[in-house]
Amino acid sequence: MMEAFLSEKAKKQLKDMPADLRGYFIKHMEKIQEIPPRKHMKYGIPCHVEKITKTARLIYQIEEDRIYVLQCFSDHKEYEKWYRAYK
Repeated sequence: MMEAFLSEKAKKQLKDMPADLRGYFIKHMEKIQEIPPRKHMKYGIPCHVEKITKTARLIYQIEEDRIYVLQCFSDHKEYEKWYRAYK
């Protein structure tokens, strides 16, 4: 099983979101620790993305046997803004 680490930004984002949505993020983090990543991002972005809800996204990197959670977006608009910065 891989070990997950949260960035300071991800910790703050999780802390600021509603408890029910935070629970979804935690469940998905546990899932990606056990199951290999699914979708790698396009345009040379060195990250993976996990769809949490219709609008929420989890951004992470995998290095050896560690998962580094970089961002936790509860709003699709913020995710799109971050994603477009790489294009």
